[in-house]
Amino acid sequence: MNFTSLLFAFVSVFTLVLAIPVNLDKRDVFVPPILYPHSGTVWTINQHHNVTWDTSHAPVNITNSRGIIMLRKDNIATPLILAEGFDILLGRFEITVPWVVQGDDYSLVLFGDSGNWSENFTITGADI
Repeated sequence: MNFTSLLFAFVSVFTLVLAIPVNLDKRDVFVPPILYPHSGTVWTINQHHNVTWDTSHAPVNITNSRGIIMLRKDNIATPLILAEGFDILLGRFEITVPWVVQGDDYSLVLFGDSGNWSENFTITGADI
């Protein structure tokens, strides 16, 4: 019985030691606003454009500096990845406008540390 009590006490103390909170490193989230395209922008299919965003308030330590640019239509993300693997601190990246249905409800999503999207803009050039 003494052995069982001693074992129970040891396991209880060991469990409490594992439950001590650990200090985590501060993680900076970077959500750069997209400057271009903006409202009123018109892109034509197959043209090349620089997507630009503001990096002036970038934190010193960014958790993920690799970027992805995706296309959204009508506030729904599409599976179209326009660019990936670039440095989010560049502030711009050239993409080719994909072959999509014309519309004035397109926007871009910029992923790096976090996801944010541009204002709606227009893509023209295809009557599908």
